[in-house]
Amino acid sequence: MRKATRMAAAGLGVTSLMAISACGGGDNGGGGGDADANAWILTGGGWPAIEEDFNRWNESNEDAQIDVEGIENDSYKGQIRTAVGSGEAPTLIMSWTGGALLEYAEQDAVVDLTGETGDLEERVFDSVWQNGQVDGSTYAVPLNDVQPVVMYYNQEVFDEVGLEVPETWEDVEEAIEVFNENDVAPFSLAGGSVWPALMWLQYLTDRHGGEEAFQAVVEGEEGAWDNESILFALETMQDLGENGGFIESYNSVTADQNEDAQLLADGEAAMLLQGSWVYATINQDFPEFADSGNFGFTSFPTLEDGAGDPSNIVGNPANFWSVSADASEEEQQIAMDYISENLYNEETVDAMLEAGSLPPLNDIEEEIAATEDADFLEFSSQLVGDANHFQLSWDQAVASNVAQPLTDNLSGILRGEMTPQEFVDAMNAL
Repeated sequence: MRKATRMAAAGLGVTSLMAISACGGGDNGGGGGDADANAWILTGGGWPAIEEDFNRWNESNEDAQIDVEGIENDSYKGQIRTAVGSGEAPTLIMSWTGGALLEYAEQDAVVDLTGETGDLEERVFDSVWQNGQVDGSTYAVPLNDVQPVVMYYNQEVFDEVGLEVPETWEDVEEAIEVFNENDVAPFSLAGGSVWPALMWLQYLTDRHGGEEAFQAVVEGEEGAWDNESILFALETMQDLGENGGFIESYNSVTADQNEDAQLLADGEAAMLLQGSWVYATINQDFPEFADSGNFGFTSFPTLEDGAGDPSNIVGNPANFWSVSADASEEEQQIAMDYISENLYNEETVDAMLEAGSLPPLNDIEEEIAATEDADFLEFSSQLVGDANHFQLSWDQAVASNVAQPLTDNLSGILRGEMTPQEFVDAMNAL
């Protein structure tokens, strides 16, 4: 699930780090050498705040420097996988957790951080912290903002047809019928971009069968895709597309230019399932709608007969730091000190909140309340805090050789070119 539009407009801005180094190095590889540690970060988005955090650390820790190199997002996954495999990873390894972290842990490529993170575990929401654990041990800790997927809605459209915002799937089915009778699309969907449809696949699977349904896929269990909950989700999505649940033109709508958000703002669609970053997009690109009092947000509806926990959410829990097992003891200690003593310090938290980003912390209620976006940030924080489980976006969680086929086959589902069973058979065959 890509971050189509981030919170850049709210404060930090999008800048290219151009392989910067926080202390002038950036070429200090893992596996020994100088005592200085190093880290690779991404360019753009909210990463300048992370860069500034490293700068402040280096200014205060002359004998425990961390060299920083910025790498473009599209290049990063291939480079870090190669570096880890060759024993030349940076001291601090950034990942989205999921299958990549499982692989690192199984290969003993990262350090077990259990008991080495200071008070960080107590501060981070459990639903986020879980993503950095493998078999009960902590191998990665979150480093930036949390981005749950939420349901946005246009209250004016609901008022015009006399409906309440859906809380259950039965409510959704009623709303689809009423909106169709009034020539309004119930849901906007950027099917042309495909990845936004993953949010539907994830929530429906989880609501039906719980988080275990997809966890089997992440862990590589044979035949894991052929699961009744995944099949239910695929069948439901095709039904929504064929019977008026999604906007009629959903396969030509894209998220790159925020067309799905515009359909909501213009009142052509009543609801939109998208990431929390779309809140900033709507405020920036459609300010009249954002300020109208009709822009609302809520959680994904409950599936009455589903086995999943209705508090479960999906999205991007955060990016995470792990510590390379190939780094020297001195480098590892610097990295663990940075994690336990410095992550989510006051200055970094303030910078994130000023940018409209939400740190996954349970002790910043007062700071959130003082922001311009307090209503949405408080809602999102409660959503994450109350969640029993926070499922990572599937295209980030699966193995690298699975991500593209997942997108391609989901496109086949959206276009009616593939049946749900053909989808799971194709995924199981990988």
